[in-house]
Amino acid sequence: MRVIQNLMFGTCLLLTCGSACFSANTLAQDAATYPNRPIRMIVPVAPGGNVDIVARAIAEPLSRALGQQIIVENKPGASSLLGTNLVAKAPPDGYTLLAHSTTFVTAPVLLKDAGYDPVSDFEPISVTCQIPMVLVVNPDKIPARNLKGFIALSKAQTRELAYASSGNGSTGHIAAELFSHAAGVSYLHIPYKGNSQAMIDLLGGQIPFMFDQVSTSAQYALNGKLFAIGVTSKVRSPILPEVPTLDEAGLTGFEDSTFNGLFAPAGTPPEIIDRLHREVSLVLKSPVLVEIFKAKGVELVASPSPQDFGLYISRQMQRYQELARVANIRAD
Repeated sequence: MRVIQNLMFGTCLLLTCGSACFSANTLAQDAATYPNRPIRMIVPVAPGGNVDIVARAIAEPLSRALGQQIIVENKPGASSLLGTNLVAKAPPDGYTLLAHSTTFVTAPVLLKDAGYDPVSDFEPISVTCQIPMVLVVNPDKIPARNLKGFIALSKAQTRELAYASSGNGSTGHIAAELFSHAAGVSYLHIPYKGNSQAMIDLLGGQIPFMFDQVSTSAQYALNGKLFAIGVTSKVRSPILPEVPTLDEAGLTGFEDSTFNGLFAPAGTPPEIIDRLHREVSLVLKSPVLVEIFKAKGVELVASPSPQDFGLYISRQMQRYQELARVANIRAD
C-alpha cells in the first residue's frame, strides 16, 4: 500500500510540476508574440470621470502602436473594488489591464477587506497622468484670499469650519486631512456620496470650502464662483497659473497630487510589461494629447520605468497608512 501511495504522490508531483512548466512555457511563448488578440482595459468606475477619459484617450493610439484593438470596459461597483478584483484574478498574459487612480492605493489602506493588495496582486506598468488638488472656498462664506488669511480665519473660529468631500477616504478627504495636520488646524469633515453634490453645496454656500481636483474646480475658480487659495502640486497648474502652490504660499513641503495609472495582474511576463510601458510612454508624449489634457488641468506623464512606478505605489501606501493611523480615517 505504501508503494502505491508513493507512486501516486510521485505521479501527482510530476503532473503538478509539468503543469507549472507548461504554464510558464505558455506565458513565455505568448510574450514572444504579444499581442496577437484584442486587449481589455478595465476601468473600475463609471464612464465620464478622469480615469475613464484618460483611459479612452490613450487606448486608441495604443491600439495602433500594438497592432491590436484595446477595448475599454467600465466595471464600476463597490467603490471600484469590483473591476479592480476582476483584473487581479485575470490570467497574467497581458490581455487584461487595469486603468485606475489614487483609489487603487487608498482603498486597501482604508477598507478592512478590499480583496486585493496593490503590491503583490499587480504588476505596475506606468503612471498615465497627475492631477493636482486645489483648495477652493465659497467667496461669500470665506473672506480670506490667501493661505495665511485662510489659516488665520480657521484658527479664529469658535466652531470648526466644515469642508466637503466626495466621501470618507476620498482624495478630497485625504488632502484636507494632510492640510489640517500641516497647518495645525482642525476642521469638521462632511462626507458626501459623490463629488457632484458636494460641489453643488459648496457653490450654494451650504459648505464653505473643499479640496477638489483642479480639472473639475478650475471652471468655477475662473468664473469667480469659487476662489482658489492654492494648488497642492509642486508647481503651479497651467490651467490656474495665477494660483500659488500651497508650498510657495507658506505651507513648506506640502504636496498631494492624485494620479492615474496602468496595471496588469501579478505574474505578467516582464517582456510584456516592458513593451506596454514603452508604448504607453510614447503615447503620453503626443503633443495633441498633451495640449488637450493640459487645458483640462491634467498633466499626462509616464513613469521612467515600471520599477519606478512600483516604488511610487509602495511609498504612497506607506504614506496613506500613516495618515489613516494618525487621523483615524476609514472609508465608507
